[in-house]
Amino acid sequence: MIAFLGMYDMPHAAAAYDRFWSAIRGELGHGPDHLTRSAEPWPIWQSDDLLLAQTCGLPYRARLYPQVRLVGTPDYGLRDCPQGYYYSYIVRRSGDRRSIRELARAGTIAFNEPLSQSGWAAPVAHLGHLGLRPGETMQTGSHLESARAVLAGHADYAAIDAITYQMWDRAEPQVFAGLEAFTRTDPTPGLPLITSATQDAKKIARAVTRAIDTLPAEDREILMLNGLVQIPQSTYRAIPIPRMP
Repeated sequence: MIAFLGMYDMPHAAAAYDRFWSAIRGELGHGPDHLTRSAEPWPIWQSDDLLLAQTCGLPYRARLYPQVRLVGTPDYGLRDCPQGYYYSYIVRRSGDRRSIRELARAGTIAFNEPLSQSGWAAPVAHLGHLGLRPGETMQTGSHLESARAVLAGHADYAAIDAITYQMWDRAEPQVFAGLEAFTRTDPTPGLPLITSATQDAKKIARAVTRAIDTLPAEDREILMLNGLVQIPQSTYRAIPIPRMP
């Protein structure tokens, strides 16, 4: 069996994630001893051996939903955001006073990957509401590398998952020093937990909920975990899939 919680599994949060998984496993009464951290996510998400994994909303609605069962969506308690939803900060270099319109027309957007809700789909939708679309693009592989690309001047702006941004900013503020989060995208359903089609998703959801409730306050703060909410598959699938860069 496989358990993978790697979407926000940053170095400073790894021990808290280990304890979170141990609590989930204890509630379930079975599962792997340790989280998987060294494998690529797509084979994990599609594996028949998957017990629990977190994915992104865009891969879920674009490809995964027919193959997996939805367990629930963690709520990270973002301010001015529905439970279980999240948004992206759009960042530029501090001191760069160009508007989002100017950046879209004459700048380069750094993005982590095309099947990222927070890094690609959200800013595309944000620009679309303004009658714009990204001009030059630069794929980086991660939010952290997108931030570094903007800081280094290789790109002009980027959309960073708000949970990623806040988790790094709390633990290592220097990571985003030199960047300004000058606007944000509309909230969309957050990163769902999934299991294989052979598993009991409701049972796993109950175990995750109890595990969150019993985590020490310090771990809940590190992981920003407030609870688990149920967002229907139809809500995820109703969000348009953006044109690929």
